[in-house]
Amino acid sequence: MEEKELFILIISVTIILLLLGLFILILFVFYQKRLLINKTKLEKLQSETLKSQLEIQEHTLKNISQEIHDNVGQVLTLAKLNLATTVIEESASAEKIKTSQQLIGKAIQDLRDLSRSLNTDYVKEMGLIRAIEYELALLKKTGTIETGFAIDGSTVRLGKQKELILFRIVQEAIHNVIRHANASVLNTAILFSKDKMEIVIYDNGKGFDLGPLTDPDNSSFGLGLRNMQARAALIGAHFFLYSSPGAGTKLQLQLPLNNTTDETTAKN
Repeated sequence: MEEKELFILIISVTIILLLLGLFILILFVFYQKRLLINKTKLEKLQSETLKSQLEIQEHTLKNISQEIHDNVGQVLTLAKLNLATTVIEESASAEKIKTSQQLIGKAIQDLRDLSRSLNTDYVKEMGLIRAIEYELALLKKTGTIETGFAIDGSTVRLGKQKELILFRIVQEAIHNVIRHANASVLNTAILFSKDKMEIVIYDNGKGFDLGPLTDPDNSSFGLGLRNMQARAALIGAHFFLYSSPGAGTKLQLQLPLNNTTDETTAKN
């Protein structure tokens, strides 16, 4: 009788332990599922927030572009015309007036270039490749950095919104080189293959240590780079950055073409 009771006790304890283990497993699976749901909701919220920020930014840039074109540009044009109609007999003063006209003319052209670069509609109509070419041409015109640009493969239009986001990333990268890299050469390449498009930007500047970028306690470092990475993720692009002190910097963007809405294709 004692053996039978002991056997029943062992069976009962085993069943209880199995049920307890099953219960814990169910709780664990449920908890993991909730974590996944919350993570998905958070990622969706972050994505929607970033989209809203980009829309506000583009709207602001468009307004600034319009303001430059309609007001500042016109004021400078009137100032230039006013100088042109000023009669100066003294040769020294005439030379100063002429120099002032030239400087104002350059300012007008620079503002027009800036206005086009900021204007969302203009960038969308130009397309990604022409917009990048235009941006590099503006940089080369300053005479501070030698630029190179290359395209390989059959070009594909990605849809205006994706091209605009990619252009803003490239634009930010170029401005980072101007502000921080102390570079004399900046090269850009766009590569098209069957399944992806790749943008590579590299300079011969001073480079920097990437370590702080991976430090969660140093979120203020490389804020612009983090924003670029977030923008890339928004359209399904992969963002890679390579740099070290004294060795320049290389930025690489990869966008799977099967995630895009192709508009036109042309052979280069």
